[in-house]
Amino acid sequence: MSYCDSCLVRNRAICAALDDSEIQSLNAIGRTRTLEAGEPLIWEGDDSLLVANVIEGVLKLSSGTADGREQIVGVVFPSDFIGRPFGNTTPHSVTALTEAKVCVFSRTDFDGFASRHPALEHKLLQRTLTELDRTRSWMLLLARKTAEEKIATFLLDMSKRLAPTGCETPEERPLVEFDLPFSRQQVADVLGLTIETVSRQFTRLKKEGILDLPSRRTVIIRDRTALEDLAG
Repeated sequence: MSYCDSCLVRNRAICAALDDSEIQSLNAIGRTRTLEAGEPLIWEGDDSLLVANVIEGVLKLSSGTADGREQIVGVVFPSDFIGRPFGNTTPHSVTALTEAKVCVFSRTDFDGFASRHPALEHKLLQRTLTELDRTRSWMLLLARKTAEEKIATFLLDMSKRLAPTGCETPEERPLVEFDLPFSRQQVADVLGLTIETVSRQFTRLKKEGILDLPSRRTVIIRDRTALEDLAG
């Protein structure tokens, strides 16, 4: 049995566009790789040599400034696709935030496979357009929202990606608990805030009973409706 047969994200990743025989062909050119937290997979500006599906864990996309500072420009989760197919260089670095498992492909092998399978190319286009929509929404968050709105929006987005799906109505939703893969400083960097502002907002949300923060990384949303109202 190939790894694809037991893959946890097969039905949600771009591979969902392929039938069983095509999956076997894709499996033949791929390999799984496990990354430790903090381990890089792709370096910004390097030749585009590989692409990958995320199977487990969370990874960050980041770019560096001329004076050596890092800016996190995106986060990828299980079933997301990373890398730059049909391109010569990589526009950003990709680094594991948590222990992660990825299915890695040579970029040239993947490009050739995708060219022969239009359904996979179509799935890639859908993913690209979805990511473009997310990027435009993020531009609104960074440019127009207050610190309070930024934190609330960020936590709601993380809860959708990191926590199990809740019930249908706010009244029926159980408490939502998840572990942030970010430090407070990284949250600040992502949202364009200072670490002091982030800490104050977390503390205020806890005092108002909207959140519980049992540890530096664990977040429990106690009142999702109130958080949605704050997100604007």
